[in-house]
Amino acid sequence: MNISFSPPFIDQNVINEVVDSLKSGWITSGPKVKELEKEVIRLTKSKTAICVNSWTSGAIMMLKWFGVKEGDEVIIPAYSYSATALCVMHCGATPVMVDISDDLTIDPQRIRQAITSKTKAIIAVDIAGWPCDYNMIKALLKGPKVRSLFVPDSEKQRKLGRILLISDAAHSIGATYMGHSAAVCCDITIFSFHAVKNITTGEGGCICLNLPGNFDHEEEYDFLKIFSLNGQNKDAYTKSKGGNWKYDILYKGLKINMPDVCAAIGLAQIKQYKNILLPARKTIATKYCDVFSSYSWFIPPSLEDFTRETSYHIFPLRIKNITEAQRDQIIEEIVSHGVIVNVHFIPMPMLTYFKKTGYNIADYPNSYKQYACEISLPIYPNLTNEDTDYVIDAVISAVQLQLKNNKLQQLLHVE
Repeated sequence: MNISFSPPFIDQNVINEVVDSLKSGWITSGPKVKELEKEVIRLTKSKTAICVNSWTSGAIMMLKWFGVKEGDEVIIPAYSYSATALCVMHCGATPVMVDISDDLTIDPQRIRQAITSKTKAIIAVDIAGWPCDYNMIKALLKGPKVRSLFVPDSEKQRKLGRILLISDAAHSIGATYMGHSAAVCCDITIFSFHAVKNITTGEGGCICLNLPGNFDHEEEYDFLKIFSLNGQNKDAYTKSKGGNWKYDILYKGLKINMPDVCAAIGLAQIKQYKNILLPARKTIATKYCDVFSSYSWFIPPSLEDFTRETSYHIFPLRIKNITEAQRDQIIEEIVSHGVIVNVHFIPMPMLTYFKKTGYNIADYPNSYKQYACEISLPIYPNLTNEDTDYVIDAVISAVQLQLKNNKLQQLLHVE
């Protein structure tokens, strides 16, 4: 049997939406994108939503919107995908990496230690779909000592009056916090609709705004839609209507709009998300936990507690008391059974570019500790019971074999 890691969910509903887009004669930004934005608002209860062509471009745009520039600092976790840091660098600012807590999310105490007068924003990452401790982070940012350090340099910064809180929610669409959508916890929440995500548009992302009441969300939406289209005041769909050919360039914008043909895929999926796709992921995650919990080597992932519930995007299996090399051997054994697994994530300070930039993994011991024992298992709606049974058997067999080999090596070493 061969089990893929994370194939896209393509059913007849998706095919119908895409065909409808193709037959309409309009495939770039248009009515499907608008409809997807409305569905994201309906799902998340956000004040507004702007679809873009990737999480990364959306994050760059929002940092620029806030006026983040050279000389500024943005605090991020060391344990994340590279885009979390690169979006900051593309604005000329410095990513200040901090360590994580045992639940894989950014450590609020480390945030406090890293804040300086140069700090303009924090990007908190919902790893595997598990929301960060947003109440603690927000309380920290609103405290008088931290507020006194904030030095606003732009109109938006003066209007907000504090450090901007951005959620890197690439993994966490559908996650909840305190009984509500986790998307409304931050000033800005950015989803990824990449091919492996819970909802996909092939490539794409969506920015949700939940700013304080002194911001006009309709005005911000209009600005960001123009900014995401090279600063052009009329999109192609509007221009296609008779007599609308004349346009103007209002800002030094970016070209990061989402096409309708891509939005069609996500539109079909999001309509099934709460009732079909998300529950299917939860069922698989629960099954994994139920079986693995009888083994002493299993470290349960954070799935649900009194305040939070994950989106079940990734099942981060962690194994007690193993080294990075032993973890890699376990992965090789699992793959030999035809099961494709992954690791989320290689901490950024371990990657060549960031090492050359001056980051050192020794400064982030918990990020390394969690990475070294983590294996991401397949978890997606099209996995059958037979598939998950096979994955479970392959994992148990591989881990038990590794532990047996470890004991033999220890005995030989003692002798």
